[in-house]
Amino acid sequence: MARDYETFELGEVRLQSGVALPDAKLAYKTYGSLDASRGNVIVMPTFYTGTHVRNEGYLRTVPALDPSRWFIVSINMFGNGLSSSPSNTAPPFDGPRFPVVTPYDNVACQHRLLTEVLGVKRVALVTGWSMAGGQSYQWGAQFPDMVDAILPFCASARTSPHNQLFLDGARAALMADGAFAGGDYVSPPQKGLRAFARVYAGWAFSQTFYRERLHRALGFETWEELVLDWERDHLDWDANDLVAKLRTWQHGDISANERYGGDFERALGAIRARAILVPCTTDLYFPPADNAIEVAHMPNAELRPYDSPWGHAVASPSREGSGFLRFLDGCVSELLAR
Repeated sequence: MARDYETFELGEVRLQSGVALPDAKLAYKTYGSLDASRGNVIVMPTFYTGTHVRNEGYLRTVPALDPSRWFIVSINMFGNGLSSSPSNTAPPFDGPRFPVVTPYDNVACQHRLLTEVLGVKRVALVTGWSMAGGQSYQWGAQFPDMVDAILPFCASARTSPHNQLFLDGARAALMADGAFAGGDYVSPPQKGLRAFARVYAGWAFSQTFYRERLHRALGFETWEELVLDWERDHLDWDANDLVAKLRTWQHGDISANERYGGDFERALGAIRARAILVPCTTDLYFPPADNAIEVAHMPNAELRPYDSPWGHAVASPSREGSGFLRFLDGCVSELLAR
């Protein structure tokens, strides 16, 4: 099957952990053309179980993300099976030996792609859902002089303790399968992958979603049918890739670097980009209260919660025609118009 993306060969990358990852690569896809200013750029990182293909859903459902006007760069984060990941890296960093890659590491390499390969001078907007939104904050803090606007939705600038606990639980469910074998599995640990998906599905939607049986809007008569569909979907993922991305998620903290030395408020204050933070009122991963703390320290930020019982899943690009995607389109249009 022909690839529908390009690859940036990074060479050896020195990670925050101190590990030197050899022959690192970033998979990416561009849409539209770079203009003479080299600044009509929208960066869209990927989210936890997403690739650039899933991001294309936003190009279909959010008209303001218009490739006829903007040069859109969709970048696959490390660990997602296309960029360097446990599943495609040679020994000694294959499988469970793949090093921890932080959001800082991801954005540093994304910056290299934009400047060294694509010739980008400025970024008009960085936006994304969930972990991609976390990378939006990271861009604003890591390269404050380059980014005009950020729009993280259903995301946070730092992974909260409660979120850490959820992630630990999902990982434990996966690793409890004897077939996982410490990550050196011979065949996919299907029981663990199914358990992982079942834990995940309980958090992706809200209590109200399940109580009001909103799963019927997705074509599932019962919540059990919905969860079984999640299990089947997760069987397609490499287990070590899921763990690697989860570790990246757990290391989410825009202040965890030499520049800010763990001073979270100072890192937030350094984000000069115009920002609209869009949480969902019932998101169990990234509650609006966390974003309210963030916006209080960001000089050009506004908090716009979206009220919905769909929880974290409200932002899925597959929910074409949803009220959330129309709301998101308005926010994107406003930031780009400024």
